[in-house]
Amino acid sequence: MNNIKGKIWIFDDNVDTDQILPGYAMAEEFSQLAKYAMAGSKQADFAAKVKQGDILVAGKNFGCGSSREQAPVALKAAGVSLIIAQSFARIFRRNAINIGLPVLVADLNKVVQQGNWLEADLVQGVVAVNDREFAAKALSASVLATIQAGGLINRVRQELGVNLSK
Repeated sequence: MNNIKGKIWIFDDNVDTDQILPGYAMAEEFSQLAKYAMAGSKQADFAAKVKQGDILVAGKNFGCGSSREQAPVALKAAGVSLIIAQSFARIFRRNAINIGLPVLVADLNKVVQQGNWLEADLVQGVVAVNDREFAAKALSASVLATIQAGGLINRVRQELGVNLSK
C-alpha cells in the first residue's frame, strides 16, 4: 500500500465538500454515496467514469467548506485510491485519513494532464508521471499506519488486539 498507481483526474483550487458530495446526496445510505462523487463539480460525470484505483489531483484548499464526513467516503467508494492537492482543508484531510484514503501534498494540477498515469510512493513522498518525478510531502509514520490499517477505527482495533473478524 506504500505505492499507488492510477489514472489522473484533474480538479482546480477550492473544491469544496458541496462539489465533492452535494447536499442532496447527504440523506443517502453510505453504500450509495459513490454515485454522487464530484456531482457538484465541473466534472459532474466523474462518478460514472471513474475507475477503481484512479487518482484525484487538485490545487489549493481541496475539501474546504463543511466538515461533512461523507465527502471522502464518497470518493473512496467511487474508486479513488489517492488524492494529491497543493493543500487540503484540515478537516477534510483528517476525515480522509481516518477512513484510510491517502492524501498527499504536492503542487501537480498545473503540470500533469487528466488521463496521465501516475505512481506515488507514500513513504518517500515521490510522485512519477510520464518519466518525470515530483516531490510530495511524505506521510508520517502515524498517518501511514492509519492508512495501512484501512482507517483509524481499524488501526485502534489492531492496537487493542480486538478481533476484526467478529
